[in-house]
Amino acid sequence: MNLICAAFLFLIALLFALAGITRAGVRLIERRNPPVGEFADIDGARIHYVHIPAPAGADLPPVVFIHGASANLKDQMLPLRPLLEGRAELLFLDRPGLGWSERGSGRNETLAAQADTVAALMDRLGITGAIIVGHSFGGAITTAFAREHPEKTLGLVFLAPVSHPWPGGATAWYYRLTAVPAVGWLFSETVAYPAGMLQIGSATACVFSPNHMPGDYIGKAAIPLVLRPRAFRANARDVAQLYDYVRAASPGYREIRAPTVVISGDRDKVVYATIHSVGLGRDIPGAELVWVRNLGHKPDWTAPGLVVGAVERAAGAPVDLQAMASAVESRIAGDAQGAGRYPELKVPDAELAPG
Repeated sequence: MNLICAAFLFLIALLFALAGITRAGVRLIERRNPPVGEFADIDGARIHYVHIPAPAGADLPPVVFIHGASANLKDQMLPLRPLLEGRAELLFLDRPGLGWSERGSGRNETLAAQADTVAALMDRLGITGAIIVGHSFGGAITTAFAREHPEKTLGLVFLAPVSHPWPGGATAWYYRLTAVPAVGWLFSETVAYPAGMLQIGSATACVFSPNHMPGDYIGKAAIPLVLRPRAFRANARDVAQLYDYVRAASPGYREIRAPTVVISGDRDKVVYATIHSVGLGRDIPGAELVWVRNLGHKPDWTAPGLVVGAVERAAGAPVDLQAMASAVESRIAGDAQGAGRYPELKVPDAELAPG
């Protein structure tokens, strides 16, 4: 047996071993993170959601939450449900293909289609209109929802959103690789899970940085669910198309008429806040930008009270969000988690997104 044949057989054996590790890991992840809600068939996709009906005397309109990339409904539900339950009808859902939601056959492959799925689920539950709260990637889907379903959009709250073209349009290499047919399937079925489990702690801490990540966040929020091969591929396809979507959609944000609040921090290490959040504050008529110093990419966990204030403001209440932001700044001023380890996100020297 020559050296080339030996290397080839070794590679095949390694891939089979990694596939076996992935299968065992998927079973463990699913056993530790079972569904917590109900399921509805929406145009052939089984969608997982948690619906909390409005109590008598609710003082806020319904609120619908759209989570970001690599996440699931628990990411927003855990910090925000305790503060809003009893005040409004709440709907948390796993976006199609993530968490426990199915992608559907040929459906939900675009951001606009996922927004349609959210609207259809609202119809199924009898929610005629709601304030839509979108975090990170979910912010882009929130813009699609507002443009495609204005009659259902009572208000918008964006949390560290992505919404506009950014210089170069680059995304992480593993998203681009996984979005490639055949090669992406092989990568997600063999390498993604073991490599992801090795990096998940550091990567998640970077998302929170410079703010503190709760020690039990990864387990409680069921973040490893995204490392299952199908979810990993769905997540990669979402991110791979994001730049093209925001490039085409952003000129239409001026047509949005819903009351809007954008919460962002100057230490976000995931998205270019000076492009996305500032862009939404500029482009959506009447939008209020709440800029928080020393805040990272997780306003929902780091400043949940401010998020609730934004929901109230979108509902028309006279809430002083700038004063609330100042209080948050005082509380997190000393946060330095990941200092020197996670570099600051700097906008490349290139022409910025169109205004």
